[in-house]
Amino acid sequence: MSTAILTGPPVAGSQLEGDLRSLGFDVVAAPAGDDLAALAAALPATERVAVVDSRLIAHRHALRMALTDPRFPAAAVTGAVTVQPEDRAALLRALAEAAAPATVGPDTAGAAEPAAGPGPGAVPERTAAALDAAGVAVHRPELGVLVARVPADDAELAETRAALDAVDDEQVRLRTAVKARDGFFTTYCISPYSRYVARWCARRGLTPNQVTTASLLTALIAAGCAATGTRPGYIAAGVLLIASFVLDCADGQLARYSLQYSTMGAWLDATFDRAKEYAYYAGLALGAARGGDDVWALALGAMVLQSCRHIVDFSFNEANHDASANTSPTAALSSRLDSVGWTVWLRRMIVLPIGERWAMIAVLTALTTPRIVFLALLIGCSIAACYTTAGRVLRSLTRRAERTDRAAQALAELADSGPIAEAVAGKRGGAARVGSFAAPVWAAAGTAALLATLAFRPFGDWTTVLAALVYALCAGRAVARPLKGALDWLVPPLFRVAEYTAILLLAARSEEQGALPAAFGLVAAVAYHHYDTVYRIRGGTGAPPHWLVRAIGGHEGRVLVVTIAAVLLHHSGFTIALTALAVALALAVLIESIRFWVSSGAPAVHDESGEPA
Repeated sequence: MSTAILTGPPVAGSQLEGDLRSLGFDVVAAPAGDDLAALAAALPATERVAVVDSRLIAHRHALRMALTDPRFPAAAVTGAVTVQPEDRAALLRALAEAAAPATVGPDTAGAAEPAAGPGPGAVPERTAAALDAAGVAVHRPELGVLVARVPADDAELAETRAALDAVDDEQVRLRTAVKARDGFFTTYCISPYSRYVARWCARRGLTPNQVTTASLLTALIAAGCAATGTRPGYIAAGVLLIASFVLDCADGQLARYSLQYSTMGAWLDATFDRAKEYAYYAGLALGAARGGDDVWALALGAMVLQSCRHIVDFSFNEANHDASANTSPTAALSSRLDSVGWTVWLRRMIVLPIGERWAMIAVLTALTTPRIVFLALLIGCSIAACYTTAGRVLRSLTRRAERTDRAAQALAELADSGPIAEAVAGKRGGAARVGSFAAPVWAAAGTAALLATLAFRPFGDWTTVLAALVYALCAGRAVARPLKGALDWLVPPLFRVAEYTAILLLAARSEEQGALPAAFGLVAAVAYHHYDTVYRIRGGTGAPPHWLVRAIGGHEGRVLVVTIAAVLLHHSGFTIALTALAVALALAVLIESIRFWVSSGAPAVHDESGEPA
């Protein structure tokens, strides 16, 4: 529950109290002269508390944005301030300070003369200022055309009410429920009506997590339809995939519409997107197999490519989001291109974001074959990967950013190094050398040696184990020093390319039936672990526990285990080994991940940066 304390005398005809109650607040009036700090202290310690000037005139959505957003420990607009339970002590001190009389200067006897206490309209503002001074970050939402004012006289009151009546806050609320930076397909083909789906859900008490789950179930049914291998099944799968994407957009829009942000919701939204897409790949592969076409290698290749694209995005952003002097001529050119309307949409479409990608997959599923779907997906994602990676490499080489210890730590966690790499790194540790490209060179050399050996040596040859050992040694050298170099953000993506592609090559070259589907499951389990690591870091909670990373071997340990399994079991049993490893890894990472996210004290977050790739 939440409680709003109204300061000052009541205002006849005001709808403020009703609006606050509709937002879930119990309303308590504080008569003039009451000790607000004592009144707030008497409220239950688990409640959010708001202090609101009774003369405040505001749109209901302005109050919602200012007083109910769970992402911020404290927030304020003109005439209102709120804090969550963790900052209650700071609020009590701020209220006591806001109520204290000010001094205006010495009187004739030389003593400081007390001024009149603050008027009712000044209490929330002085309280917010005191919170700021105490180091509590007070969020002040951008209201745009919405109104939140405390009129000082009758003329200003009439003007404020006219401004209030001139704006339909429900239309503003619907419009702002949509992300400002989405892809072309999402912006023009989905959001114009998915926002109304979000409002329909809000009015029936549905939560974003329920809509996210409905989106997942719809995608899984689509995958099941694709697995039938029939043309009606493919058509139904395409339609259901688009329906799943509509719900996927609606869950975020519902979160913004009703400000229902949560840590669990952010995690579900991120991980379910990947689960839906990769389950659909598996459904297409199963459907193709029913028609006599084995496309498991293409399905696994699509999953590998898409996962590696994501780690490029995450790694680059973590390396640079808090770097100082973080500018470059390439970034300046990008900003200039953004000022030309058509280039914005072209550049957003080139990267093949989720909206365009799912639309392409749905249409091609309905009209063509799974093989064509995967070939189009691999070609499109390869072009997008080359475009984005090349641009980020150019930005990194032309900027003079100084990366922080936090960025280096995030990259080290994204690297997912196991015991072997750590042992090698421990013998080569030291300070980072400015301008050094050693880390990505070592990572690239190890990756190239591993993949070339697996591709050209006979399947089951012992030289592949030697290549895996060389890769592990190179991986250790790559992370031996803090990852603060210009291109050190490439190290985690290179490790993902090495591990995922090694599993793909070994399964593809194996002659055992079922090796590729088993490899698909193994890569899916490992990819889940890597996505989980990303979203923990983005949520500010750090990577998964070190014992888990060591227990599942790290990327180099898993490569070595799979390679040894291929050598020892190349005649028979390799599929069983891949399946057993996939199940063991999935259980380990899922149990710990679910435990963490269910009990996590991480702050509520929601992605507002734009449509993901």
